[in-house]
Amino acid sequence: MALAIQTREIQYSAEDGTTLIGYFAAPQSDTPVAAVLVAPEWWGRNDYTEQRARELAEHGYAAFAIDMYGDKKTTTVATQANAWMTETFADPDTIVTRASAALKTLAAQPEVNADKLAAVGFCYGGKVVLDLARSGAPLQAVVTFHGTLTPKAPAQMGQVQAEILVLHGELDSMVTLDDVAAFKAEMYAAKVEHEVIVFADAKHGFSNPLADERAKANGVDLGYNANAEQQGLAAMYALLNRRLASDVA
Repeated sequence: MALAIQTREIQYSAEDGTTLIGYFAAPQSDTPVAAVLVAPEWWGRNDYTEQRARELAEHGYAAFAIDMYGDKKTTTVATQANAWMTETFADPDTIVTRASAALKTLAAQPEVNADKLAAVGFCYGGKVVLDLARSGAPLQAVVTFHGTLTPKAPAQMGQVQAEILVLHGELDSMVTLDDVAAFKAEMYAAKVEHEVIVFADAKHGFSNPLADERAKANGVDLGYNANAEQQGLAAMYALLNRRLASDVA
């Protein structure tokens, strides 16, 4: 049974001066609960990202759908999404700077137990949460759905605090199986606890029901896969429940 939740927008600032607007969702609770950062696909902090935050709240977690572009900008046009995403690559510190500001903002909310934090990312958001973990952020768990795996800088031994779960589509042409192998090698070298699940017949964007529509409109190789989505969500919640269990209703 889904829990009753509350939602609100929260404006915050990154050290690079960008004004960001996140979407916060949390269960109605008398005590602070574990919390999950939700990093968006390259489309920006849109309805899909907010939906995932609400679902997490209904499962007993506070959740914060974060803004990586500023002023909660969103688009459905791939060329615009790519341009905004690429802007965050121009300075190698931008992604971690903005994600760290979001994590600090999430941890400061009165509904949140700041000792129990995790992060989930979709597509571009996968890179966001992995780079945040690589930076040594105080995360218990990190999950990526069809995420970009290439690091800002490879993980260093003793730096990553999170257990990492990567959910990947076998037919993903944007993040290849060679990229997955390189990621595994990086994690093994840094002795990071991790698991990679590869879903058969799943493309990039497999978790988003709008992936086929976006693929057709933009001429990009995306595809929704309901089985992969549901299996991925089950694996995500299993990890979150195990790592953050004491705070979940």
